[in-house]
Amino acid sequence: MAKNILICDDAAFMRMMIKDILTKNGYNIAGEAENGQKAVEKYNETKPDLVMMDITMPEMDGIQALKKIKEVDADAKIIMCSAMGQQAMVIESIQSGAKDFIVKPFQADRVLEAVKKAIG
Repeated sequence: MAKNILICDDAAFMRMMIKDILTKNGYNIAGEAENGQKAVEKYNETKPDLVMMDITMPEMDGIQALKKIKEVDADAKIIMCSAMGQQAMVIESIQSGAKDFIVKPFQADRVLEAVKKAIG
C-alpha cells in the first residue's frame, strides 16, 4: 500500500517540487500546509505516514510544529527540510524527534533515500 505523506513548506514551488518527486515514486500526498500551524492541524486530520517539514515558515516554524506533532503522536515520522545548513537547527530538529534532515536545494534521490529510511 502506498504511504501517505504530508508536505509542509511556505513556498508553493517547494511543495510542488517535493510532491512531484514523491508522486512519481508511488507515494500519496496526504495534504499540504504552508505553515507550522496548518501542518499540525493537517497532521491531526490526515494522520500521514510521514511529514516533510520546512524549518523556516511564518506563524509557527517547523521545529515548533515538529514538537507539537510529537506531543500528539510520539511515533510521528518527520523529515526536516531547510535551505540553511545551520548546525544548531539540524541538532535541535533531530533532538526533537526528526528522523532525518534534508538541505535545500535537494536532489530527488536524497529525498527518496530519506523517505525510504524513515518509512520503508
